[in-house]
Amino acid sequence: MGMTLSRRSILLLAVGVVALTMLAVAGVRAEDKFIIVQSTTSTQNSGLFDHILPKFTKKTGIEVRVVAVGTGQALKNARNGDGDVVFVHSKPDEEKFVAEGWGVKRYPVMYNDFVIVGPASDPAKIAGLKDAPEAFKKIAEAKAPFASRGDDSGTNKAEMRLWQDAHIDPKTGSGKWYLETGSGMGATLNTAVGKQAYTLTDRGTWLSFGHKDDFEVLVEGDPKLFNQYGVILVNPKKYPNVKAKEGQTFIDWLISPEGQAAIASYKIDGKQLFFPDAREQQ
Repeated sequence: MGMTLSRRSILLLAVGVVALTMLAVAGVRAEDKFIIVQSTTSTQNSGLFDHILPKFTKKTGIEVRVVAVGTGQALKNARNGDGDVVFVHSKPDEEKFVAEGWGVKRYPVMYNDFVIVGPASDPAKIAGLKDAPEAFKKIAEAKAPFASRGDDSGTNKAEMRLWQDAHIDPKTGSGKWYLETGSGMGATLNTAVGKQAYTLTDRGTWLSFGHKDDFEVLVEGDPKLFNQYGVILVNPKKYPNVKAKEGQTFIDWLISPEGQAAIASYKIDGKQLFFPDAREQQ
């Protein structure tokens, strides 16, 4: 009788071990059902990801974990094998990323625009200008405070192109009228308001920004302020750990009618923040 109980106990123990092992494996598989997306503070700060990612996860069961940094840092992180997908906004850098073999293919996803914002007092008198480099030139001439992200982000890259077009090196005013925050868009807008400084921001983050004080959009509408976003799968041939299937599923959803509609439906106070254009460019 004792022997029989012993064998039964051993059998139950074995069954228990098998069950626990199966649960552990299932847990690992469940935890593996996520991707890491290297992206920008503008897509995060604007609230876009909070709006669209739950829709994607509900449809596919794939969780998206976002690392929100500047475009330059996002691409650098991906070059180091950190992440499965990059979702950024500096087309020349994205094309270089793919050409060098770090990414598989660039897909256009959406666009909005950059705007120059500043205090209502407008010391450089730029309100209403449609020429962004001319506005930058006036800011420099007036030595009016300007807050730059200074972080190699897509926004910072766009800003530096505008200074170049204005034939001005703002770094000569660094620490004086030219203030480099080294921060994301939301933090830089906070600095700008606190210092009564002009800044360049993507419209999405501006519309979602809650501490505008007396700040206004002063310059908009210049084609040079166009802001295109693209998405790229990190090359699994470079990094075998890349979750290529799940990452491509995310990309395919973003550029599908369903994903594009999700992007278009994101509004604040009735204003659309991003405009899908994947279909238009393919």
